[in-house]
Amino acid sequence: MENHTQPEQELEKHDELNTEIPKGQSEETTEAPAKEEIDPLKKLQDELAEAKDKYVRLYAEFDNYRRRSAKEKLEMIQSANEQLLKALLPVSDDFERAEKSYKDRTDKEAEGFVLIQNKFKKTLEQYNVKPMDTVVGSVFDADLHEAITQVPAPEEKLKGKIIDTVEKGYLLNDKVIRFAKVVVGS
Repeated sequence: MENHTQPEQELEKHDELNTEIPKGQSEETTEAPAKEEIDPLKKLQDELAEAKDKYVRLYAEFDNYRRRSAKEKLEMIQSANEQLLKALLPVSDDFERAEKSYKDRTDKEAEGFVLIQNKFKKTLEQYNVKPMDTVVGSVFDADLHEAITQVPAPEEKLKGKIIDTVEKGYLLNDKVIRFAKVVVGS
């Protein structure tokens, strides 16, 4: 079928489409379609930024978890024998008490005893168990010592300081496994 519209009518339609906006009207009506086109782009950009933020946070959280679990595993391996070593500490105390009673003797039994004691001490050192140094006159530290009693200080300079050690303290990998029991001057 042929198009029987007249050329004048076509021109009028064309003019209606290309009309200018009068000065009294705002351009909002023409910008509305442009805003609709920008809004989906802005929305997608916001969603992308949010997804990136979630990804970065999740990655950081996983990285922290990985580090924390590796640290816990290392600590567990280092202190795996802690309970056994704690149970052996009274044996070390007994060796020290026995050593004091054998001090004056020089017979074969005393030598054998000293050899066994040294071997036991080396075994504890091999597993990083170290006795604490609690010297008379050193400052009382609640993180390392346990005060079992307070007595009047014989000298003014010994107030708040260790006067006597009742039981040795021990460290395992620089962690206290038994607090030193001490007498503090007041």
